[in-house]
Amino acid sequence: MSAKSIVLVVDSNRSNLELLSQQLEQAGYETLVAASLEEFDQAIRGKEKIALSLIDISGFDRHIWERCEQLSKLKTPCIVISPQRSPAVQRESMKHGASGLLVKPLDFKDLLEHIHTALGD
Repeated sequence: MSAKSIVLVVDSNRSNLELLSQQLEQAGYETLVAASLEEFDQAIRGKEKIALSLIDISGFDRHIWERCEQLSKLKTPCIVISPQRSPAVQRESMKHGASGLLVKPLDFKDLLEHIHTALGD
């Protein structure tokens, strides 16, 4: 692949956001980051073609699902990251267009496998 795939990383915890972004960049991805719904909106409306979004729902209200739906309409896969395994979160994630759900703490190798699958690499 000549151009790096752009991964949008959404997390209300800036430390986690920076760490995950750095790990993804070391794995060969370009990242955009958003720590608020406003930053998320800016990224969605931006000029960059987002290949995939990783969305940690911790710290966000129900409006996070509207952004997942927007990504789905744009045909941008998203993987939801949750602090706990819950049938309700799984249902909400899939209902709003998520292509997968991961539970914290993340295993980075597992995360990369999900990314490769979602991107078809």
